[in-house]
Amino acid sequence: MRAYSLLDLSPITDTGSARQALQNSLDLAQHAEAQGYRRFWMAEHHNMAGVASAATAVALGYIAAGTEKIRVAAGGVMLPNHAPLVIAEQFGTLAALYPDRVDLGLGRAPGTDGATMTALRRDPLHAADQFPQDVRELLHYFAPEKPGQRVRAVPGVGLQVPVWLLGSSLYSAQLAAAMGLPFAFASHFAPAMLDQALHLYREQFQPSEFLEAPYVAAAINVFAADSDDEARRLMTSIEQQFVALRRGTPGPLKPPVADPATIAAPSERAQVAQALAESAVGTGETIAPWIDRFLERTRVDELIVTGAIYDHRARLRSFELAAEVLRERVNA
Repeated sequence: MRAYSLLDLSPITDTGSARQALQNSLDLAQHAEAQGYRRFWMAEHHNMAGVASAATAVALGYIAAGTEKIRVAAGGVMLPNHAPLVIAEQFGTLAALYPDRVDLGLGRAPGTDGATMTALRRDPLHAADQFPQDVRELLHYFAPEKPGQRVRAVPGVGLQVPVWLLGSSLYSAQLAAAMGLPFAFASHFAPAMLDQALHLYREQFQPSEFLEAPYVAAAINVFAADSDDEARRLMTSIEQQFVALRRGTPGPLKPPVADPATIAAPSERAQVAQALAESAVGTGETIAPWIDRFLERTRVDELIVTGAIYDHRARLRSFELAAEVLRERVNA
């Protein structure tokens, strides 16, 4: 493993606000920087009462302004929701302000529900089909200006902002391989195709002007604490959120509960357990062998850790314990 990074959805709790969530994200990023995390990823989600990172470029600008060296990364921008030129201008602006600190991860999912897709002016029938062309157009805007080029991203042109493709299926793995781009898999909530996607990406990778060899990341959940029981308790907040999402009643992050069995019916909890299968839960000593098995199995170049934890201090502690484990495994 070459690096470890952190994905934060800037969770809004049931007693908090978006302002507090974003302030907590900045505090988390500052701690992550001190603990050796390479990148601080934030993701685009819309119409979700528990997520404050909808305006991803704006949120990343806030994080970059309050940190010194950690890279800020979209993990990701849902490109079919936007004109590629607009995203090139947004991330070109970030790259102009914070040179060599910005990464742009792209996804093709809507990141929301059908009604909100309509509000975003997204074409539900054709938007995803245009994804490869949109990615190429966006890369064009970051390239050096060509003679006679009429449309430019200002800022953005010539800045060569690193672009990643993100996904939870085989589609983006194959597209990233064909285009010679780095790839990150969302195994923290959709683990089913992880191994197959990584295999296809490595097997089909074509060297490009962007990347000479495959570079792959995968995400896991980490819920770490000073006891195994406390770590398991912390995980119940995200389990409640997943149950609510599947019931069509998403909301803010709720406090953890003592008994996971009280969250939902057994069938619902089984579905959530499947979605959150790639989760390291426990003390530092407990999560270390779990992480070792994951790294041995996937051989990822970069491990992305995430974890929606209700109490901010507990969240800081969880990522601190994770960093203690991961520092020893960089280039090991």
